[in-house]
Amino acid sequence: MRSHLPARDHGGMDPAPALYVIRINGHLGATVLSAFPGLAAHHHGAHTVLTGPLDRSALYGVLAEIEALSLDLLEVRQLSPDRKSPGSGDRWSP
Repeated sequence: MRSHLPARDHGGMDPAPALYVIRINGHLGATVLSAFPGLAAHHHGAHTVLTGPLDRSALYGVLAEIEALSLDLLEVRQLSPDRKSPGSGDRWSP
């Protein structure tokens, strides 16, 4: 009988939310943007950029919604926090 080792995060809770940038081709209107209520939307050239904190489950949900709406996903990027130094606060950098 073969057994498989569980994934490192199997049975664990989702990691804390991380800040994500999701770039979609085209300008999305208010109706389509309503599918992503927890994300801020900005137009950048010919693209719409969605940003906001997402845990893994929410990220998969957003990606599934993008696919269901047949949107052209260009980029998904997780922003990592700066290393904390005294007085740095909670800043994010790309």
